[in-house]
Order: sequence, then C-alpha cells, then structure tokens
Amino acid sequence: MARILGAVRVLLTNDDGIQATGLHAMRRALLERVPGIELAVIAPDSNRSASARSITTRQPLAVDEVRFADGERGFATDGTPVDCVRFAVLGLVGEPPELIVSGINHGSNLGDDVTYSGTVAAAFEGALLGIPAIAVSQQAEHGRTDFRPRGRGWAYEDFAAGARFVAELVAAIDGLPLGERTVLNVNVPAGEVRGVRVCRLGRRIYRDELKLESVAPNGRKHYRIYGAEPGYHEEPGTDFEAVADSMIAVTPLGFDLNHERALAELGRVDLQAAFARSIERQELAHEG
Repeated sequence: MARILGAVRVLLTNDDGIQATGLHAMRRALLERVPGIELAVIAPDSNRSASARSITTRQPLAVDEVRFADGERGFATDGTPVDCVRFAVLGLVGEPPELIVSGINHGSNLGDDVTYSGTVAAAFEGALLGIPAIAVSQQAEHGRTDFRPRGRGWAYEDFAAGARFVAELVAAIDGLPLGERTVLNVNVPAGEVRGVRVCRLGRRIYRDELKLESVAPNGRKHYRIYGAEPGYHEEPGTDFEAVADSMIAVTPLGFDLNHERALAELGRVDLQAAFARSIERQELAHEG
C-alpha cells in the first residue's frame, strides 16, 4: 500500500468519551506513526455507548476545550458521536477532515451490533459526507463478543495492537479500496493477535430478557431488558469467526439501505389498487 505524501487531516472521535483509554491509545499511535498528520480530537464529554446515529436537535450543544498530557488540545461536547463529526465538518477545528477514525471502542462491535454502535455511527456519518472512515473496537476479553463492560479496567496495553494496526491503515489510506460511502469496521481480539482477516458481518443471537428491577413508592416500575449474554451464529467467513480465531477482523460496510430484491418484487404488486380501496372506504365512512 502506498503512503500518503504530505499532511492528512484526521478527526479522532469515539462514543466512550474524551477520557476513554482507547481514544488516548489511538491518538498516541496516530501521532507517533503517521508522518505529517494533522490530528483533531472531538469526542463526547461522557460515555455515549449504543447511541447509534442519534443527533442533538432540540438544544444548543456545549463544547469545552480540553488539554491532553502532551499539552495539545481537543474538544469535548455534550452531544453524540455523530454530533462530533458534524462539528468537525462544519469548521470547529478549521478545515474539514480528510479521514475519520472512530475508537478505539471499549468492547467489540461485531455483526448486528454495528447498528447500535455510536463508534460505527460516527464513521458512517463521515462516509455519508464523503469522508473515508475507520471504526475500530477492542474485544474486552477472549471469548467475549459483545460491547458490554468487563470486570477490570482498561490499560493502554489492551489497545496497543489495534492502535498500531489502524495507524498503519491511516498512513496508507490512499492505497485502500475505500469506495464512496464505505466504512472499514475493525475489531481487534483480546490477547495475542495472530493476524488480519477480511470478512463479512456475522449474525447475532440476542437473549435479552424482561426483568423487573424495582418498584418505586409511587408504584412506578423499573425494568432491565438487556441482561442476558448474546451469542452468534457460527458461520464461516464472519467477523465473529475471525475474532474467535484471534484475528483482527476487517469488514467493509456500506450504507445502501435499499433491498433490491424486495424493490423489484414490490414493484409487481398493485399498490395503486390498495390506495383506491382506502379512498373508497373513507368515502363510505363519511356517507355512513
């Protein structure tokens, strides 16, 4: 892969918040390993995990300047990961970014979970705006495939392999076949990493349950609905399989939500007749 000549403007964001260890590890690797990088950091001021592509529209967004250990500045906002990308594109840090890196997430974003992930959503926002994007997530523990917190805290060493790998991707981004509206979703296994595998999204098995947590004095009930450990379908060629094999999973994601087969089949259905019947029944109701 060819290396970028000259500076590249990169936005680093996440959904775990500006203080997250994964973000700081990714920032350090980018600064150390990507020559000429112009790195801007805009991240939520607290954890916004599983916020998906939510945006803030009903109130102004607060922004605070923060200083990293090396004295360089970043920005924290009370908005969502997607809001962070919008801030960068609209000029909060000067010229818009040429690349977006989102992560490193504390926990995997595999299979169907990408639709919930704020980490992946930030990358998708960039792709929708015509900016190449990489989302990167770190498996919490070997054998764990979900995004939930683990028992112990996180250390820089937990993110070292993923940070180095993604920094190399960024340094050679012009050699990657990133098409329009495409995101690279990168998931790094816990422990020793054996290599890299290009793969497709797998399929989740959700085992959520409805559990009454408490009842307030006024009778209001509080439930938990996401308590059970999820599984996945064991299929070849998926991101689940790659991470289980201690391989970094790299999955190109697109944002075309059209269902082409259903589009063709639905086109053969006489929907106009259904519309005519709805008008006819409305008129009969008025006459009655």
